[in-house]
Amino acid sequence: MNFTVDGILIVGSFLLFISILASKLSSRLGIPTLLIFLAIGMLAGSDGLGGIQFDNPYVAKVLGTVTLTFILFAGGLETEYSHIKPILWNGIALSTIGVLVTTFGIGYFIHWVTDFNLIESMLMGAIVSSTDAAAVFSILRSKNLNLKDNLIPTLELESGSNDAMAYFLLIFFSNMLIGKEGASMWSIIPAFLQEMFLGGLVGLLIGQSMILIVNRIQLAYEALYPGITLAMILFTYSATNFIHGNGFLAVYIAGIMLGSRNFIHKNSLIRFYDGICWLMQVAMFLSMGLLVSPSKLIPIVGIGLLISGVLMFVIRPLSVFSALTLSKTGFKQKLFISWVGLRGAVPIVFATHPLLINIEKADTIFHIVFFIVLTSILLQGTTLSPLAKWLKLEAPESDEHKAVDFPSDIKTEFVEVSVPRNTQVEGKKLVELNFPKNALITVISRGENYIIPRGDTRLYQGDKLMVMTENKEEIQLVKACLGIVAHK
Repeated sequence: MNFTVDGILIVGSFLLFISILASKLSSRLGIPTLLIFLAIGMLAGSDGLGGIQFDNPYVAKVLGTVTLTFILFAGGLETEYSHIKPILWNGIALSTIGVLVTTFGIGYFIHWVTDFNLIESMLMGAIVSSTDAAAVFSILRSKNLNLKDNLIPTLELESGSNDAMAYFLLIFFSNMLIGKEGASMWSIIPAFLQEMFLGGLVGLLIGQSMILIVNRIQLAYEALYPGITLAMILFTYSATNFIHGNGFLAVYIAGIMLGSRNFIHKNSLIRFYDGICWLMQVAMFLSMGLLVSPSKLIPIVGIGLLISGVLMFVIRPLSVFSALTLSKTGFKQKLFISWVGLRGAVPIVFATHPLLINIEKADTIFHIVFFIVLTSILLQGTTLSPLAKWLKLEAPESDEHKAVDFPSDIKTEFVEVSVPRNTQVEGKKLVELNFPKNALITVISRGENYIIPRGDTRLYQGDKLMVMTENKEEIQLVKACLGIVAHK
């Protein structure tokens, strides 16, 4: 089926619309949202009801790489260093030792049970070796899991940082398969150290630069701040790769650097990247669903279930317990971490690489990896909450309240304004008033009661409004809106 530009936009917008509406089924049926997006893509694909022919792995990989870049940055942006500091070495061990054990463990198993040669098997092992940041972030947060013992920071740090190691191994074994000069087991250690060092260094430098630029550039419009950070994120990834560093690691570290500091419009930037990530996840999983051929999944169901089962129940626990051997992490905690070895978009994106370099069994590799992702999201993604309860790892809701200290350079005014007598706003709803955009009513004091305002809250004489504004000029506009006459 051939599409014009208008046709592509119509079909793409329709699939996006349907996917977002269908995400409402996630909470009702207990199905991970990402699985719904994949299913819609498969239904719309060449073997599905839509009959859409999408066989361009290059486009899928570019889309997946850009999406993963933003997901990693957004994950770092919402992660404060103080939260991950206590479990930093656990996260590093899982991201390095854990990935290595997974790659070689499942790689040898694949070589043993299939006709793949050793390097092909190791390539597939590298592709499925990392847990997926998009899957882990979205499932943990959508289920509102509150876990003990710093488990959530550990899982998010692992999923955000282990893509770097997996991608390095993917490229290494790909180069060995195509016989690229210099690709040998003897070259893996210096090449790995170079990529990790440069990736970490660039991430630290760019992260610090982003803090300085965002706080000092003083753009005329707030809406431009997401644009300048987007440019810096893409530059971080591409420039790091250009100097043979690991771009994924650099982007994630830059996000952590920025997220751990106060900067202008922080909350709005976090909300922006949260929205961008969800939108890109929808687009990415739809495209991955379109790229797969369901008819090609049927012949590999048996071997796919076998590999997926060994990966979930044997290799993943082995990698976690090996990586955390010297850690004080308890047995139940290690068991839960083992089960949150979610495979998602990252392995599918990585599986497009063999297609691009024309490896002989690339199509089979892609579909086996896709099947592993499906079973992982379907089985592991739907059982996290019951397992946490069974292992008694759920933490009670905290009653503590954190005091907020505003940075000294934030120019915010808090004023109390009383609604006067005989005012025209008597009995009117807040939504009916033409309040200044940069003024916010945080609380209303009415007699002995305190009211959290909403749009349908009505004002009466004597009400005392606690108003937050960005400057003193806004205060006069607020008073004028309430009918308060300024005295000369």
